[in-house]
Amino acid sequence: MLYVFSKEEYQKIDENVQDLSVTQINTAKVSVIQDFKEITKMRLALSVVFSSVAGYLLGVEVISWSTLLLLTVGGYCMVGASNAFNQIIERDLDKLMDRTKDRPIPSGRMSVNTAFIIATIFTIIGITVLYTINPKTAMFGAISIFIYVSLYTPLKTKTPLSVFVGAIPGAIPFMLGWVAATNDFGIEPGTLFMVQFFWQFPHFWAIGWFLYDDYKKGGFFMLPTGKKDKGTAVQVLIYTIWTVVTSLIPVFGVTGDLYLTPVSGVILLILGAVLLRSAIRLYKIRDAKTAKQLMLMSVLYITLLQVIYVADKFIRVWI
Repeated sequence: MLYVFSKEEYQKIDENVQDLSVTQINTAKVSVIQDFKEITKMRLALSVVFSSVAGYLLGVEVISWSTLLLLTVGGYCMVGASNAFNQIIERDLDKLMDRTKDRPIPSGRMSVNTAFIIATIFTIIGITVLYTINPKTAMFGAISIFIYVSLYTPLKTKTPLSVFVGAIPGAIPFMLGWVAATNDFGIEPGTLFMVQFFWQFPHFWAIGWFLYDDYKKGGFFMLPTGKKDKGTAVQVLIYTIWTVVTSLIPVFGVTGDLYLTPVSGVILLILGAVLLRSAIRLYKIRDAKTAKQLMLMSVLYITLLQVIYVADKFIRVWI
């Protein structure tokens, strides 16, 4: 039997079809944005930008908001490009690990060609924008991308020394901000580099500890001994001490224009003691929960350290 729809029923069906189409389009837009955030690792990129901005504020005499904007854009593109190239190279290994199998490339939501185009465009934009600040800033940005993609990424499946190599581009952003502000590389940006360089080890070894089983599926060697054992815990402890000690060097007035007041030094010492306590707990307990607590504490430590460094400078200027 042929059923004839009324005018009102046709209108209702048409409205439902339109609503469904709009929903599908909105969902697709959200998916594209989410994939873009994941391929560039937005949260990580923003934390790197934060470090660069902190370094810039430490080095600059008069803030140039245009330079600060360029540093933010260039820094984000630099990290985004590195992460996109990394995910292209590791796409087959990402399929094996629970924490990475839903990334855009291994999940099939994004093609390798698309990811490569994004990575290439970000590289060009990042280095070009940083070059407009000054050539040294662009040079260090390019070095960071090269080491991360060409050395650190392939070494992750071959040797625990990959963490040492990866700590180099990981430590550049804090230093990069100072170079962007001064167009100079000396003891000051070198100190900022060393602070974040030593910090990388307890941070990433803590991650490697509580994600050990997942990393093992992908064949990644992240812990210094290759195991969640006393030897790894000892090295975490040693590098945590080095992180705290290096962070306090500017208090003694031996790092040129980079200087911290004794008050800020005491605050950093207390903060460092809390970080060290987390490392000692990992040494004693040696479980995934304690390792994760150390990782979270390390993020809090480096964030507050950068805030304290910057606040100390501007409070001295205002006083």
